[in-house]
Amino acid sequence: MDQEILNSYSRIKHLNVSREIFLDFENYISMILEKNEKINIIGKNTASKKTIIERHIIDSAQIVDFVDLNSNTTIDLGSGGGFPGIIVAIILKNMGNNMYVHLYEKSYHKSHFLEEVSEKLKLKTKIFQKNIFKIKNLETGTIMSRAFKPMPVVLDLVYENFSKYKNLIFFMGKNGKKVFENSKKNWELDYIEKKSLTSEDSFLINIKKIKKKN
Repeated sequence: MDQEILNSYSRIKHLNVSREIFLDFENYISMILEKNEKINIIGKNTASKKTIIERHIIDSAQIVDFVDLNSNTTIDLGSGGGFPGIIVAIILKNMGNNMYVHLYEKSYHKSHFLEEVSEKLKLKTKIFQKNIFKIKNLETGTIMSRAFKPMPVVLDLVYENFSKYKNLIFFMGKNGKKVFENSKKNWELDYIEKKSLTSEDSFLINIKKIKKKN
C-alpha cells in the first residue's frame, strides 16, 4: 500500500493499522468501483480510489469511538453504498467485536450490493431493504445517520420509531451549524460535538438523549 494511503489511514488514531483491515478496505473499494460502472453506488465525481478513501472511508471510520461497543446491534439509517455501516462492520470484524450492524436501504440494487460486500468480506451485518419510517418499536445500541435525511426528520424518526437506543450519531456538513441550532429550538439534546477529520467545515454530533420541547 502506498505511503499516501497509509498516511490517510494513520489520521484515525483508534484504527488498528493491520494488513487485514487494509485488505478489506481494498476489496470494498474495488467492488464499489466495479459496481459503479453499472449503477450509481457513489457519485461519479467521487469514484476514484483516493477520493473514496478520503471522503467516504476516513469520514466513516472516524465515528468508531462514538459507537457503543457493548450493544448487540448498531443501525445505519439509509446506508446507500455502505457508508458508514460497512466501514464500521469492517472495523468491528478486525477488532474481534461480534456486534451486528443493521443496514437499512430502500433501494433494491444498493441493498443487493451491500449483501454482496458483506458476504465477500464475511461481515456481521443484516441488510434490510425496507422503509425505516414504517417500522416501529426499534431497539439498538448506536444509530448512525450520514447523508440520509435532514436532522429534524431523523430526530422525529428516532423519537417516534425507536423504543430503545444508546446514542445517535450525525455527520454534519458545511451548513450543519445552522441546521443544528435550528433543531435545538425544538429539541433538548444531550450531546458531544467533534470536529471532522476530513473537512474544515464539517463536524460530528454524538447525542445521548433527545427530548421534544413543549
